[in-house]
Amino acid sequence: MDVFPVVVVHGGAGHIPKERSEKSTAGVCAATRAGYSILRGGGSSMDAVVEAVTQLENNPAFNAGCGSVLTAKGTVEMDAIVMDGKTLASGAVSAVCNIANPVQLARLVMDKTSHACLTAEGANQFARSMGVPEVPLESLITEYSRMRWKKNLAPDANPVECQMGKMGTVGAVAVDSEGNIACATSTGGILNKMEGRVGDTPCIGSGGYADNQVGAVSTTGHGEAIMKVTLARLILFHMEQGQSVEAASDSALAYMKSRVGGLGGVVTVDPQGRWAARFSSLQMSWAAARKDTLHYGLYAGEHFTQSIDDPL
Repeated sequence: MDVFPVVVVHGGAGHIPKERSEKSTAGVCAATRAGYSILRGGGSSMDAVVEAVTQLENNPAFNAGCGSVLTAKGTVEMDAIVMDGKTLASGAVSAVCNIANPVQLARLVMDKTSHACLTAEGANQFARSMGVPEVPLESLITEYSRMRWKKNLAPDANPVECQMGKMGTVGAVAVDSEGNIACATSTGGILNKMEGRVGDTPCIGSGGYADNQVGAVSTTGHGEAIMKVTLARLILFHMEQGQSVEAASDSALAYMKSRVGGLGGVVTVDPQGRWAARFSSLQMSWAAARKDTLHYGLYAGEHFTQSIDDPL
């Protein structure tokens, strides 16, 4: 059976204010095009997902890399993961500072060490040893992030309202022309989190999972809830039982909501290149590319298509 390469990208589940939703949609479409151009040129699924997520980390509209939300102390601590479905090799970093592209550092952990995850100062030391340049903290903080951080510190702050407007975790999954599968996820975490808090993103099976025999998933949403149900692996378990990418994604999200009250979203692919972008939150910006067609949406039930080569 011919494999048609596919890449699917999400820009985070949650509530996105109208004035920011256009930037979010444009951002995931641009990242998808970048990942798909690698696949179209015969590149690997790993290269494609890392490129797509790098684009989103560099886009201040998203909560990853530049644009990350701030900790209670007003700093940035970022998490990221990559996983290769062919070998189950994985690399992750957590609580890293002063790095423009944590997803690229996660890939270096996978490629250049015998470990699966490095954290905080140890991850930063490894970055220096690999020649990854450190960037000033200020370059990662946007006016929008600072404004929301200050608002959330106010004694009368409403924590629910403060999480609104959060552009979530970003991620991508892909299948290449060789049939190899990969995932990548990156995040700045949750707004005003305690220093040292690590969510689902860098945890294998929670923030992402990739296995050539089953498929790949990248998740977004409330990290603590996602970890409790190991959301990415749960979806692939349902797929192993014979469920489609869409049904497996929906059942796992429904279970997370009923069992632990968590909302979130996922992008999922199977080895044949069938894909899904599903979420239980109000919105999730997503885009996918397969057979030279770009698909994208933001609200439940929304699904636009156009030629990959046409401008948005």
